[in-house]
Amino acid sequence: MNNVIEPIRSVELGTAGPLVGVQGFGAMGISAAYGPTDAAAARATLDATVEAGVTLIDTADMYGVGANEEFLAPFVAAHRDEITLATKFGIEYRADDPNYRAIRNDRAYIRKAVEASLRRLQVEVIDLYYMHRRDPAIPLSESVGAMAELVREGKVRHLGLSEVTGAELREAHDVHPIAAVQTEWSLFSRDVERHVVGVAAELGVAFVPYSPLGRGFLTGTFTDAGKDLSNSDFRQLLPRFTGDNAEANAALLAPLHKIAADRGATTAQIALAWVQQRAQVHGLAVVPIPGTRKRSRLLENAAVTRITLTTEELALLEPIASRVAGDRYADMSLTSAAREG
Repeated sequence: MNNVIEPIRSVELGTAGPLVGVQGFGAMGISAAYGPTDAAAARATLDATVEAGVTLIDTADMYGVGANEEFLAPFVAAHRDEITLATKFGIEYRADDPNYRAIRNDRAYIRKAVEASLRRLQVEVIDLYYMHRRDPAIPLSESVGAMAELVREGKVRHLGLSEVTGAELREAHDVHPIAAVQTEWSLFSRDVERHVVGVAAELGVAFVPYSPLGRGFLTGTFTDAGKDLSNSDFRQLLPRFTGDNAEANAALLAPLHKIAADRGATTAQIALAWVQQRAQVHGLAVVPIPGTRKRSRLLENAAVTRITLTTEELALLEPIASRVAGDRYADMSLTSAAREG
């Protein structure tokens, strides 16, 4: 694989949704969650997204308690007509209280959150606005109804949901068309295939897999979070990255290493190619959003959109998810998997 910039192909993000590059960019790690950031390198990486045709840029108001949106604002201003900007509401943190966290889906909060995101991003409209996490105590009719009001008012163009069940997606879509569902989906995390992927395909909703590289584990570079990650890296808290789990999960990557070696690719590229190929397997638009702070990695990831794995290669990768040790979060209560069963 080389790092020559050749723009990737585009796909419609859901029925009547925006046209975006078939691979997007998860911006959380560009300034938050994964330890110290080199701001200049991060901005160079952002600039490379547009050159590569990676046009779906994903953030959230909780990343750095708003700081990630603020970090993106100059890039957004410089490329506003070239990108599709996605952000999220629903997980409330407070800068003055590091122990505070609440899930908020009520109408008053949604209206407050969108105004704050518009201000931090310095835009007049958000292209894709997600409910980040679901509060089952608030009726979807209220939450999605409030989001639909934002569309009618011109503050938001399209609606999305994150970590919802198949039934919740169907209910929300009856209130207002949903362009995209965002949930973790990778060789390590395939619970979404039980229900919500099929519903999304039926309704014409695009799927946006976050953490398509298993938060970096599928790059093949981790064996022990205590040794491989900085103290400020939140992956230190994730069960799959710690102790015996990390060692066991590293051993699962043997088929990835073999396929990558045979193709002259990286394990990350093979893992991402598997996610991209879910579009053909399940019959829906799939736009994964890997994140990176390095321009070279961004170009490496984008090159994956031109890889098609063979039937034999897919068979080698098929058993991995069922053998993964540890959940994707220490607390799975806010995930769709916890409500879907």
